[in-house]
Amino acid sequence: MGIMDLVMMIRSVTRCAVSGALLCYPVLADTPAQTSAAELLERLDRIEAAIATPPAQQTVRFNRDIRPILSEHCFKCHGPDEKQRKGGLRLDTAEGAREALTPGNPETSEVIARITTHDPDDKMPPVNSPTALTPAQIETITKWIAEGAQYEPHWAFAKPVRPDVPSVKQTDWPRNAIDNFILARLESMGVVPSPEADRRTLIRRVSLDLTGLPPAPGDVEAFVNDSAADAYEKVVDRLLASPHFGERWGRHWLDAARYADSDGYGIDAPRPIWKYRDWVIGAFNNDVPFDRFTVAQLAGDMMPDAQRDDIVATGFHRNTMINMEGGSDPEEFRIASIIDRVNTTGTVFLGLTMGCAQCHTHKYDPISHAEYFQFYAYFNNDDEITIDLPTPEQEEQLKIGREAVAAAQKSLDAYIKDVEDYLLSDWEKALPDETRAGFAASVQQGLMLPRAERHPDQTRAIRTIFFKEDPEFAWRTADVREAQKLVPNVASSMVLR
Repeated sequence: MGIMDLVMMIRSVTRCAVSGALLCYPVLADTPAQTSAAELLERLDRIEAAIATPPAQQTVRFNRDIRPILSEHCFKCHGPDEKQRKGGLRLDTAEGAREALTPGNPETSEVIARITTHDPDDKMPPVNSPTALTPAQIETITKWIAEGAQYEPHWAFAKPVRPDVPSVKQTDWPRNAIDNFILARLESMGVVPSPEADRRTLIRRVSLDLTGLPPAPGDVEAFVNDSAADAYEKVVDRLLASPHFGERWGRHWLDAARYADSDGYGIDAPRPIWKYRDWVIGAFNNDVPFDRFTVAQLAGDMMPDAQRDDIVATGFHRNTMINMEGGSDPEEFRIASIIDRVNTTGTVFLGLTMGCAQCHTHKYDPISHAEYFQFYAYFNNDDEITIDLPTPEQEEQLKIGREAVAAAQKSLDAYIKDVEDYLLSDWEKALPDETRAGFAASVQQGLMLPRAERHPDQTRAIRTIFFKEDPEFAWRTADVREAQKLVPNVASSMVLR
């Protein structure tokens, strides 16, 4: 929820209060203890106007101020999609808008003429459009053109540039550079910062913010009574070192990664991917650099000297829904998973709604239909697997157990082959018709086929009947089961390679 959303929500509640002649308790720091709803609404009107109006001295920027306006009102007909473009005019690039803009001179710019005219035939957006430009938006566009109509590349593709720290009048208020930005905006709006909260409020706020948990009573009292200059910093350091920090903040990333403990769809079976969840929490707690955090999730298995944790990290793209219902088409849902990976990568790492370009060239962002499937190709060769993740103690047990299973299974397979090669054909030929008639239909069909052409299910069913009374088959099978008990139950995780 943004600031404006919060203001509008409070406005809605307040308007209800006005009609009921209620009294509202303060929602703003410096509001008197009891304020009438009408008075509170007036205060909110002033704040809303201040938020919506940028400082007069602030330069209009294309990405921050102009692109949102054009995206909402203009790009559908004058944006990246050439099939929907009207009049050959493209407003999302400087070259495309060259004929409609006169940088530095809004009076001679066709764009200004069209958005300010009262002629319904020339008016833009058209009079029948569901949206219309507000006077404030027209003023912003006019100011932008007057300042030179400087375009910027789409913000998702632009390298972040560290801005200059703004100067402020109340120089004793900021404690770090971020405070300068906050105070500069407050001063431009004529708003005075709220007084500092008391210590009990501060530790509660920071504890909930960093760990999602309220502070323990003992921690509150220790902070209240700590007279050291760095008392607050010590509280923050302690909270950042808490394992709950990664749990609190990792959950936001897990939401973006569409993490779930089950497959979705009708069956919604449990899935082994909690190791990826733990990896994310650990990455936050260990302050893993974002570049490494990103590469590990998109291509951890391809990193030089990839470690097990790097491979677990690729579970980021195994959080797609999985349909295990009978009769479902595996290829259909494989493609659905790839599309999900493309769209999620675009949203999470690029900040783009790439999903729009799945069906057509994007109408608002510079992504063509062809580029969408070029991006799709990156994921089209991935293999979905599940890996075992034994603990160091389980490694040796796992090795011994698997070797025992392999030896027992090899002995059983050799026995089955020898017996079937010499006796199975004669047994099948000797089966009376009335005995065959008692078998399942699939078994009867299998008996009519050469052994090499039988379905694996038919082979297993016939083998079960054939060896039913064979004591050696029984004890060799029991050996396999006993060997399987030696294999420890280890954690596993879904990954991508």
